Amino acid sequence: MSQALPCERWLSPAKLNLGLRILGRRPDGYHELLTLFQLLDWGDTIWLRIRRDGQILRHSALPGVIAEHDLAIRAAHALQQASDTTLGVDIYIDKQIPLGGGLGGGSSNAGTVLRALNALWGLHWPAQRLIDLGRPLGADVPLFALGRTAAAAGTGEHLLPRSEPPRHFMLVNPGVHVVTAEVFQAADLPRPQLTAPADPSTIPRLYAEADWRNDCEPVVRRLVPEVARALEWLRQWGSGHLTGTGATVFAVVADPAVASVRLASLPSGWRGWIVRGIDVAPPGVVDSFPVGASPSW
Repeated sequence: MSQALPCERWLSPAKLNLGLRILGRRPDGYHELLTLFQLLDWGDTIWLRIRRDGQILRHSALPGVIAEHDLAIRAAHALQQASDTTLGVDIYIDKQIPLGGGLGGGSSNAGTVLRALNALWGLHWPAQRLIDLGRPLGADVPLFALGRTAAAAGTGEHLLPRSEPPRHFMLVNPGVHVVTAEVFQAADLPRPQLTAPADPSTIPRLYAEADWRNDCEPVVRRLVPEVARALEWLRQWGSGHLTGTGATVFAVVADPAVASVRLASLPSGWRGWIVRGIDVAPPGVVDSFPVGASPSW
């Protein structure tokens, strides 16, 4: 009989962009950005179990995404190849973060898998090595490989860890999908003259909620009117912000109980959550692999 191997359960946290400034377009075509990433205590859940045969297997379906294209699986293969380990892993992901919602779902899965396997495979690589490995997988993957709320510059690769005041947020997703590439290709996206590369240490202008301007918002409102409706719905009680390129919008809430009552009046087809900001993504905890999700040993 095969020996049962450890399984760990990890939170794959969602993120918010507390403001997003476009500083200009670089010669390589990418946009130089400044943003403040806030990790949340809510997101997807990932279970991982070590395999001794070197295989990397996904045991949960992601509609429209084959395993070879799944960022979490690609991250596992990248770490396996870079570390030259002979170990593999079974991966099961419970998806809660909506696709195309500006909350970092796929990128969070990839970065979380890098952090989790770094521990499970006994590699003990420093965070910067995981960040560098995650960068080719996507602009937001370095944030989740770091696992810290952080100011970010460039395309998101230059990170400065930061502690944010305790806050609760109300998230609203109007059930639409925003294509990030369409936003950054839009002719009316602000593109000031780029004078110098961005540095996250210059980001204090985004530390106060009054400065959480998102330069992508006018374009997203035009391209996806349902996002504009969601922002108007939120702003009837005060502030409302767009995270990333959308489609999710959010507001800081003083009383989570009151916010929960408001979510009960969401229009049909919309989803909402009350979440809390966190400074550091939690480590994994020992758990049982989901029933029926893994092969027999």
